[in-house]
Amino acid sequence: MVSIDLNSDLGEGFGPWGMGDDEQMLSIVTSANVACGGHASDPETMFRTLELARENGVNVGAHPGYNDKEGFGRRVIPMHPDEIGRMCAAQIGALIGVAAQVGVPVTYVKPHGALGNLAARDSDVADAIVAAVQKIDPNLAILAISGTQSEKAAKRAGAPVYSEIFADRGYLLTGQLVPRGQDGAMIHDAIEAAERLVSFLETGLMPVIDGDPIKLAAHSICVHGDSAGAVKMARQIFDRLTADGVRISSFSKR
Repeated sequence: MVSIDLNSDLGEGFGPWGMGDDEQMLSIVTSANVACGGHASDPETMFRTLELARENGVNVGAHPGYNDKEGFGRRVIPMHPDEIGRMCAAQIGALIGVAAQVGVPVTYVKPHGALGNLAARDSDVADAIVAAVQKIDPNLAILAISGTQSEKAAKRAGAPVYSEIFADRGYLLTGQLVPRGQDGAMIHDAIEAAERLVSFLETGLMPVIDGDPIKLAAHSICVHGDSAGAVKMARQIFDRLTADGVRISSFSKR
C-alpha cells in the first residue's frame, strides 16, 4: 500500500487575528508546520496550535520564516546566509520551548514562504538553514520541496530529510513553484488538485506550466492552511486518495 503524509501550514494567526481553520485542518492532516514568530504567530498562538495537534495526534514541525508579519513572510529580505540560519534557530527554539509546555515533540523543520522558495534555489541559504537545524538537534528532519537545493543540502549534510509536493501550487520545469501572482501559480479547484495527486502517485510525474511533466519524489503533500477553501481541499484530497487505496500517515511514524 502506498503511504503519504498530508501537511499544512498552521498557527499563522497573531494575537486576536486568526488565519484559516486550524481546528478543522488538524482533524484531517497528519503533520502541522507551525509558525514560530517570524512571518506569523506568538507564544499563545503556538500554544493553542500545539495543543490541537496533540489532541489530534498530529506530527509537529517548526515553520520559520522571515521576520515580516506585514508581508506574511512572502517577501525576500536581504540577509547573509549565516544570519538566516540564526534567524531560523531562534524561531525553532521558540517553538521547541512552547512545545515542551504542551508535551509534544518538534520533529522536523520546514522553511516558510519566500524563505523556503529562496532556499529551494540558493544552495548557500539551504546549507545555512540545514547547518543551523543540525546544531539544534541532528535528529530534526528537514521537510524540503522535492528536487530542490533544500533537499540536496540536507542530503549533503547527512540530515534526515523528507520531500514534499504541493497540492495547490503550480510547478516550473526547474521543480520550483510558480511565483504567486503569475498565471498557474495556484490551483483552487479541490477535485482538480486531488486528481493531479492521484496521477502523480501513480506515475511520479508532476505537470508543469512550461514543459513536459517532471519526475519528483514525495513523502508528503502540502495543502496551504491559509488559502480560501483549504479545509474543503484537504478533505477532498484525503477522501480521494484513501478511496484510491493510499494510506495517509505521518512520515515520522514510518
